[in-house]
Amino acid sequence: MYGRDPWGGPLEINAADSITDDDRSRNLQELDRSTHPRPLDATQQSWLLGPPMRKKKKYVDLGCILVSRKIFLWTLGTLLVTTFLAGSITMIVRHVPHHKHVKPQRDNYTLALNKTLLFFNAQKSGKLPKNNHVSWRGDSCMRDGKAREDYLHLDLIGGYYDAGDAIKFNFPMSYAMTMLSWSVIEYSAKYEAAGELDHVKELIKWGTDYFLNTFNSSADKITVMVSQVGSGDTRRGSVVHNDHYCWMRPEDIDYKRPVHTCYSRCSDLAAEMAAALASASIVFKDNRDYSKKLVHGAKTLYKYATAVKDSYNRPGNEFYKSSLFWDELLWGGAWLYYATGNITYLDHVTNHDMARRAGAFWGGPYYGVPSWDNKLPGAQLLLTRLRLFISPGYPYEDILSTFHNQTGVVMCSYLPYFKKFKRTKGGLIMLNHGDPQPLQYAANAAFLAALYSDYLDSSDTPGWYCGPHFYSTDVLRDFARSQIDYILGKNPRKMSYVVGFGHRYPKHVHHRGASIPKSVKKESCKGGWKWRDTKKNNPNTIVGAMVAGPDKHDGFHDLRSNYNYTEPTLAGNAGLVAALVALSGEKTLGAIDKNTMFSAVPPLTPSTPPPPAPWTP
Repeated sequence: MYGRDPWGGPLEINAADSITDDDRSRNLQELDRSTHPRPLDATQQSWLLGPPMRKKKKYVDLGCILVSRKIFLWTLGTLLVTTFLAGSITMIVRHVPHHKHVKPQRDNYTLALNKTLLFFNAQKSGKLPKNNHVSWRGDSCMRDGKAREDYLHLDLIGGYYDAGDAIKFNFPMSYAMTMLSWSVIEYSAKYEAAGELDHVKELIKWGTDYFLNTFNSSADKITVMVSQVGSGDTRRGSVVHNDHYCWMRPEDIDYKRPVHTCYSRCSDLAAEMAAALASASIVFKDNRDYSKKLVHGAKTLYKYATAVKDSYNRPGNEFYKSSLFWDELLWGGAWLYYATGNITYLDHVTNHDMARRAGAFWGGPYYGVPSWDNKLPGAQLLLTRLRLFISPGYPYEDILSTFHNQTGVVMCSYLPYFKKFKRTKGGLIMLNHGDPQPLQYAANAAFLAALYSDYLDSSDTPGWYCGPHFYSTDVLRDFARSQIDYILGKNPRKMSYVVGFGHRYPKHVHHRGASIPKSVKKESCKGGWKWRDTKKNNPNTIVGAMVAGPDKHDGFHDLRSNYNYTEPTLAGNAGLVAALVALSGEKTLGAIDKNTMFSAVPPLTPSTPPPPAPWTP
């Protein structure tokens, strides 16, 4: 029987008689070996010798700090590997061929857009902001509306001067603001890319703020509204203190300026102002309080327009005579529908009788000629937009399809394949049939053509029919480009008709503020004639102003005294701005904003058509 030796060897008990000599000798040798020291395991060491000695760590002396040698080597190795990898990647990227992304240069349309908006800064009336960017302009006509002797005490400071004089005409001014607002709603991304979105919105607000002061915009009903500030009627001969007789800077005007009002007519003016406020309310939809104020004013004006139903063309009104008011009612009602989503306005403008009275089925020599006086082409295109993107169906489809078809007819008439409108040898379309000041009509038509092209592209429609012939949307953009290119200098005279754009442009613009040096003393009405009649260039460059333009033979005379060649207008320049932004930028930027126009329009559920008449045998 054996016991277990706790030190590692066997112990023999009561076995002496059973072993041989050899075994005894072998056991003695083993016992002898067991007396020698032998290594102890970790447990035994812990029992007998206490805790083992820890291995001493090695450190690296970095001068100001001791760092573990192990950590130091790991950190150094990591840095070396990271540096090697970064260098390798850099070498690979440098030597692998790749395309360079160069920021695209601004196209001519964008460059011209930056300049043309400055024209509106030069036309501002009232107390100018510090950043107006027209050094030769200052505060002017700060007493407008305050010198009236009747009960109508209105603050009429502000707004825009119409052209080369200092008169404020609400009718063309409203049209100009509507066109600017329309272009912002459709092409806000392009304005932003050009760095002009905030600028153009500030210009629109300058106009709408003034309009809100020309009638009781906080009321639900109005009986009187301002149509004009200043006088230009010289039919009775030379009149002192008349804005057409006097040739003086607006800043020097100190005489009393008459205020013209409407009491029982001016449906066209009220509807046009309603269009301006309604379209602007969409532009400023993020500013809820201001947008709401604009919508309320637009509703009040339109209520007045539909109740009065009489024309702005009255005895004594020599300028901006309106030929019809039904087109303004159609135009203003369409904008109010988009601004409010109120189906009542849509019912009103899709009434067959309304369309007939507005001239939608007439034709004639001026059919399709968009201008401050003719809103029908713009109104039809505006309502065609509704059909293309929403298609409300019955009961609106019948008249909306008519507007759509008539828009196509208008676009066909712009193309060179058709002979409704003549062209100069240089390619300018004569929408006003050879009369003076043709550029404003060409610019308006270019905007409508480019916009309709974008509408068709955005609705996945490749083109439209002119009779049996099909034309792609590119044909419309080609027409728009041809007219704007002509204005910017691609014409027989190699002259840009936009002041400050290109190397050659008019230097004798028919404009009082631009023709009189800022440094001279105040001139009297007649004393300023010497600046009108001088052959010297204007001392002040009215950057961005599109002048009236050439004659029907591409001829142009740079004469300050001949306004039919050299006078710029607010309405004409608004159409140019709209056309420029429509054509500017790359197509990848996005053509139009399809949704903002419908931001206030609720979903339309088509009405159920009436049942058929009962069958009778």
